Amino acid sequence: MVFEKLNNMQASILLIMFILASSPTLLLSSQNPPLAKLKCEDRCGDIRIPFPFGTTEECYIDQSFWVTCNDTGFNPPKLFWWDTSVEITDISLDGQIKLQWFIAKNCYYNGKSNISNNPFSWLPKYFTVNNTANKFTIVGCDAYGFVSGRRIERNFTTGCTAMCSSEADLTEGECDGVGCCQTTIPKDVWTVELEVRSYSNYTNVSDFNTCSYAFVVEDASFKFSKANLTNLSRVTKLPLVVDWAIGNGTCEEAKSDATTYACVSANSTCHKPPNGYGYRCRCEEGFEGNPYVNHGCRDIDECLHKAGNNCTKNEYCRNSEGSYSCICPEKYDGDGRGEDGCKKKQNMKIAIVLIGVASGIILLLLAIILIYLELKRRAQNKTKRKFFLQNGGHMLQEKLSRREASPEMVTIFSYSELEKATNNFHNSMIIGQGGFGTVYKGVLADRRTVAIKRSIRVDPTQIEQFINEVFILSQINHRNVVRLLGCCLETDVPLLVYEFITNGTLSSHLHNEAKARVLDWNTRLKIAAETAGVLSYLHSSAATPIIHRDVKTDNILLDNTFTAKVADFGASKLVPIDLAQLSTMVQGTFGYLDPEYMQTNQLTEKSDVYSFGVVLLELVTGRRALSFDRPVEEKSLANYFLSVLKQDLLFGIVDDKIVGSGNMEQISAVAKLAKECLNVRGEDRPSMKEVAMELEGLILRGKHSWARINVENEEEKESLLPNDDGMSHFGNGDSSSSVGYDSISRDHILLPMNGGR
Repeated sequence: MVFEKLNNMQASILLIMFILASSPTLLLSSQNPPLAKLKCEDRCGDIRIPFPFGTTEECYIDQSFWVTCNDTGFNPPKLFWWDTSVEITDISLDGQIKLQWFIAKNCYYNGKSNISNNPFSWLPKYFTVNNTANKFTIVGCDAYGFVSGRRIERNFTTGCTAMCSSEADLTEGECDGVGCCQTTIPKDVWTVELEVRSYSNYTNVSDFNTCSYAFVVEDASFKFSKANLTNLSRVTKLPLVVDWAIGNGTCEEAKSDATTYACVSANSTCHKPPNGYGYRCRCEEGFEGNPYVNHGCRDIDECLHKAGNNCTKNEYCRNSEGSYSCICPEKYDGDGRGEDGCKKKQNMKIAIVLIGVASGIILLLLAIILIYLELKRRAQNKTKRKFFLQNGGHMLQEKLSRREASPEMVTIFSYSELEKATNNFHNSMIIGQGGFGTVYKGVLADRRTVAIKRSIRVDPTQIEQFINEVFILSQINHRNVVRLLGCCLETDVPLLVYEFITNGTLSSHLHNEAKARVLDWNTRLKIAAETAGVLSYLHSSAATPIIHRDVKTDNILLDNTFTAKVADFGASKLVPIDLAQLSTMVQGTFGYLDPEYMQTNQLTEKSDVYSFGVVLLELVTGRRALSFDRPVEEKSLANYFLSVLKQDLLFGIVDDKIVGSGNMEQISAVAKLAKECLNVRGEDRPSMKEVAMELEGLILRGKHSWARINVENEEEKESLLPNDDGMSHFGNGDSSSSVGYDSISRDHILLPMNGGR
């Protein structure tokens, strides 16, 4: 009896073994897919080690994939690349490994520099730095750095600059050049050398920052913090994502040699990585595992988890090799599952009636929606037409029809065009805001980048004058004027469309410590001459003279070559040729306003001259026209300048960044010219044409200093600054000069009652 039972048990075991042997797929899918070769270590602490990586020669594909598991002094053990100190924290079969990479440092302590640049840089053969997951990063407030090295077949270099003047400038989480700067690195990089330097040994920021850092880091692992200025001194390494691949050939080349082809698992495919050399292997869809080892790609049983398939609850999921299918039972089993998935056969007539009713309701709803949308479209078109006529659109069309067509002709844009260009006037497209409105950046359908301004408030009684101004401004074709491209009249407030100037305002450059360094004296003198030339053109050469009425550094834009572009004609006035002045409500910007205009409400061309004089002062001193952060006597730049001039202390307020050998005479001449422009009485000021000629002459004399006549009269050899008696060397030489506001505060303005020369 015992012998009979034993035979039955043995027979059962043999039967099970026969079934498993006859179905190798079933046997393999019941086990976890292998990651490493047989008898090879596949784990180091918490990190899996998949082939082609390995810790011994028989366990890796070639020496580039050698890793070392160090369990001496580490608990849990740590994984290192080769026998170096480069720690590996993750290996992915998708073709990435994550390393702890080195940081370059530059510190300055007790008058001595401590630099740690060009740390460990090269990667194994066929390994490249991931160009999308990593960023080259600089941290510091007086720092610039470079990342360079070798790409496939060629060298590369890129860099970044991080500056700030105080800890208050820094913003948590932002790495945009203030205390922190990031840039991408190119593709196919396999050596990385880092270098970080200081502009001035942290002289200006030493109270809070004496070190700078440069590193290539995984973007997702690093978020800038103010504390990084100090805590990075205690960090030696940061995460870096590196791409790996097999060999340096294509998939086709690799397949031609079966002895070295790495995609050995069935159900695996070969593909080219997006970065670096060689090829990679992956399991086909419906399979998972390691395609680099035999039987490494195993079928995924999608039926084990509901998330792995899309079968409804009454359908049976049947797994198959690399896929699955959903099967509806032939007969409903009556367990209540027919409510959602597979259902019993329904009465066909009832189904047809229900489908018809549902279709009718859907069609009715669609008809209602279409009627509503059409009525809404008509109402919007009616409103647009109303605004178009109200804003003088018909009048502008008549003027344009009488003018011969040309590329410079003003365009009447539709509101929908400008909505599309600005992403429906999204806040992210705003590039400027002020008392006169908002300016948006837009990209038209023809890919032109433009500036769209909601700023001109049109008095309904002045529509004809507004349309006339738009028409005339569109005809101004001057290289130093921001060109008006067109307008949109389909809104309650007309929109003006200008060419887009890329480099910002003159004010943003002058009053930013980093940007102001780029504006040397020659550049500033060129900007002054170009701006003066524009105002001279508007006053003297335009078909109808134009007074700008809001000349200031915020309204002078700079292109990529620092060429001046005068903008914002929203406050401008057309002056009939037979009138010398206009009576208007005072409009402009405090600090630049002509005091005579403020007292008399009489606008003349000399009002622009006064404002331009203040612009000259900003170029010479680097100070703002009106600053409430300074002492009372220094709030108004114009008043302070004149008081300093009387004391012969001009060079005490000249911007240090423009003082250099050979330009003192020019600076003095421009200061003298600014003084003449700031005369209280308009009739004592030079015209813009005279100012432009004077500035052009200074530039020419600077370019041809070798041709100056050596013998000059004694009066020309005297200082270009005013004499002790206050006499001027420009104009008719009256006895004294005072200008601007006697005192300016946030609450009141006192004007000189008996000013003038």
